[in-house]
Amino acid sequence: MGATKVKLDSDLVEKVRRYAEMSGYASMEEFITHCLEKEMAKLEEADSEEEIKKKLKGLGYIS
Repeated sequence: MGATKVKLDSDLVEKVRRYAEMSGYASMEEFITHCLEKEMAKLEEADSEEEIKKKLKGLGYIS
């Protein structure tokens, strides 16, 4: 598995680090991966791009 760097706001990084530790994750990366996988699973149930957009709106990611 390859790695990709993503730039995040330092305040967000600190929150992620704190929540990862509180939740017992081995690393911040493991916590972020788990969160993203859960959110992506919600979208993967969609049958079309339009349905994905509706789900993203419903989740508050787009307006």
